[in-house]
Amino acid sequence: MKTYISPWPESVTLPSFPRSISILGATGSIGASALKVIRKHPELFTVTALSGGHNAARLAQLCGIFQPPYVAVLDEQTKKNFITHLPCGYKPEILVGPDAYITLATLDEVDLVLSSIVGAAGFEPTLAAARAGKIIGLANKESLVLGGHLIRQACHESGAIILPVDSEHNALFQGLMGHGSDDELKRLILTASGGPFRGKSRTFLETVTREQALNHPNWDMGAKISIDSATLMNKGLELIEACHLYGVPASMVDVVVHPQSIVHSLVEYVDGSQLAHMGTPDMQVPIAHCLCFPNRVAVDVPQLNLAQVGNLTFEEPDLEAFPCLRLAQEAFDAGPSHLTVLNAANEVAVAAFLNEKINFLDIPTMIESALDRHATTNVSTSEAILDLDNSVRKEIEIGL
Repeated sequence: MKTYISPWPESVTLPSFPRSISILGATGSIGASALKVIRKHPELFTVTALSGGHNAARLAQLCGIFQPPYVAVLDEQTKKNFITHLPCGYKPEILVGPDAYITLATLDEVDLVLSSIVGAAGFEPTLAAARAGKIIGLANKESLVLGGHLIRQACHESGAIILPVDSEHNALFQGLMGHGSDDELKRLILTASGGPFRGKSRTFLETVTREQALNHPNWDMGAKISIDSATLMNKGLELIEACHLYGVPASMVDVVVHPQSIVHSLVEYVDGSQLAHMGTPDMQVPIAHCLCFPNRVAVDVPQLNLAQVGNLTFEEPDLEAFPCLRLAQEAFDAGPSHLTVLNAANEVAVAAFLNEKINFLDIPTMIESALDRHATTNVSTSEAILDLDNSVRKEIEIGL
């Protein structure tokens, strides 16, 4: 149960405050929520590094507020734009390209790396942070989908600690802390909101638009994760992540649809007890738990009032209308190279849907087709994973 996060945080002394933080993906929704927490508690943190992709103006605005000595951007053009937006007198070291994110993940002076780059691009920096023995606040589930076996090994060898940022995995983490031994665990239960199309038929799903799919009922998220939530692929990726984080087979991870998004996940023990983590659906809550672990701090989110919420309901996921969850389960059982194919195909398909090149139901069809064509290959190195990822993307993009 606790074999992945190594050493388990209960057994180590974590860095004292203030903690030096490197945020990979500062301009996204996770980065924005993290910086809200940091701004509320400036005495607890030093922002050492921030990274972004192409949003130069937003990154420069954040850097003007927090003044990190290190910044990373994706390319030279973004660097030029970034410099034009910087306040006078502030001159950080600006690193460029994919290797820049690895540098920010392994800086000697950094205590905790928040890995929140979207998609497969977060894999190499997360693996580098694990090899460097960092505390990693993990919001990039694709890192574990692509190379959970490598990151797991790196954590064991370096003593790196992963603190799960995703609300569901943070809920499981809190349900496991201090509660029973490994042989007392029965199963992990991930909750899913059901997204904007819960209860809809495949006939309805044939007609949905980009705007409808992006309109999540409970969470304010980026475009990619919003589409993943709409297809239930997000829950499939989280199932895979849970297996790697807690060292359990897929058979010990269940998914239940909970449209209110108040119960973030549950841990069930052999005596029938289920420990649920409940809270307002706001990412500041799990982010603050990771950044300040093992302490808890106040965050600016509405207080949960169960009387106002009224009813909490639960239902089985519809795997016929939303086959992505099934595809993720099957890919995990098939082996690591199938997970690389699953993730690559999903990212290409989601991008194509967002660009209005394919229909909503084409997303799972493209993923299943890519998995059916794949023959198991050896992905025991990061290079092999990235090579396979690249080849799958090219093959699918040619067919678009």
